[in-house]
Amino acid sequence: MRKQLATASLLLAATLATKAQTLGTTPARQGIVVKRDKTQPSPRLNPVQERAKRLSDQMARELRLNGYQTTRLRAINEDKVAKMAAIEQRHAGNPAAITEQCDAVCKERDKELQAVLSNDQYSDYYDSRSTFRKYDRDYASRTANVNENFVKSVQNPSPATGGATISPSRTTPPKQGR
Repeated sequence: MRKQLATASLLLAATLATKAQTLGTTPARQGIVVKRDKTQPSPRLNPVQERAKRLSDQMARELRLNGYQTTRLRAINEDKVAKMAAIEQRHAGNPAAITEQCDAVCKERDKELQAVLSNDQYSDYYDSRSTFRKYDRDYASRTANVNENFVKSVQNPSPATGGATISPSRTTPPKQGR
């Protein structure tokens, strides 16, 4: 009787442990195929969100922010990067206007970050502002070049370099059937 009770309780504990482990897993991990609702936005980030996320991650690492500060920083950067991206699109041929207006947006970010960061962190941020700005600009220009090159390749496809040409696969006529 005692052995049966011990076996039954052990079996119950193992069943409950297995159930607890599978509760937190996603349906895909359980082997269930879930179709994505195509009316909902894609889980991938748009370029502005990706740019803000990369900048926020870099800032959080260098300034050693806690979870609350990182969350607030991400929200601030998402807003400011969206404004800067709109400015960059609007004034694409005028770098002076872009710099002037983006500097104003960065000053807004400075004021908002002052309320989130400690004095030491804000001091470190203030000293590194130009580094963060350069990091953001480099990423933005890199992604803009990639997008621009992709659009060009789709609009004007050209054969590979090195004298390659597009031609039929055979140079001799096929043999006639016997």
